[in-house]
Amino acid sequence: MNDAVIIKGLKKHYDGFDLDATLTVPRGTIVGLIGENGAGKSTTIGALLGIVAPDGGTVSIFGKPAEKLDANARERIGVVLGEGGLPDTLSPAQLGNVFARIYQRWDDRYYGELLQRLDLPTQRRVKQLSTGMKRKLSLALALAHRPELLVLDEPTSGLDPVVRDDMLDMFLEFMQHDDHAMLISSHITSDLEKIADYIVLLHKGRVAFEKSRDELINRYGILRCGREQFASIDSGDMLARRTREYECDALVADRDAMRRKYPGVTIDTPTIDEIMLIYTKGEVL
Repeated sequence: MNDAVIIKGLKKHYDGFDLDATLTVPRGTIVGLIGENGAGKSTTIGALLGIVAPDGGTVSIFGKPAEKLDANARERIGVVLGEGGLPDTLSPAQLGNVFARIYQRWDDRYYGELLQRLDLPTQRRVKQLSTGMKRKLSLALALAHRPELLVLDEPTSGLDPVVRDDMLDMFLEFMQHDDHAMLISSHITSDLEKIADYIVLLHKGRVAFEKSRDELINRYGILRCGREQFASIDSGDMLARRTREYECDALVADRDAMRRKYPGVTIDTPTIDEIMLIYTKGEVL
């Protein structure tokens, strides 16, 4: 199977919210999941991991239904869900002993190397660790049983730029294996601009787009102009638009072509953050 994860028509209903998502995570790629708060990112990840019971649709991992994965298949998945979930009274060394009994693929030597590389104190209790240390410890625990798929929910949120950069380097090292894959949900879209191969935007429980990062950064553009000039732009050339009191922005699929067609209009190279804002705060065409 070329896809590590396939999610088709995943449905979940809550009061005031409905999720209906379809996306894939191909082997050899990092897929970044973005969207506003409440868009359905954590629900999607929860359904993938069996934490959330879906109301419909299918989720498959390594070519098998997620709910039918055996213990060996589940060992091939590494998970980081924020900083929570670790026992406050245990130390990294003690957690290593616990995890070694849980995972048959556990590599104690590699775990020790990760703790050293991440500058984590082996004997200090979890409750004595900073937020950054807890995140790094969660990553070390997720990697030490040699997974093939990493599922990460806001792994770098609240961390300083130095720690975030260290973690991004480790994500890229993990992806040196062609059969590895990663799904990472993050509000820090600048991190995803550095490492992601594909970006999936969830908006109000729906997938607004699933595009390669290179297409978004190298081809997409944001057309900016005043209201009077905006009226002369063909709406068929826009993917989405956002109109404010004096200025209008429009997302376009080919900024070079648009510069040739509208030479007097400013068309900027967008960030993923700006693309997301136009989709979520503007009008999709």
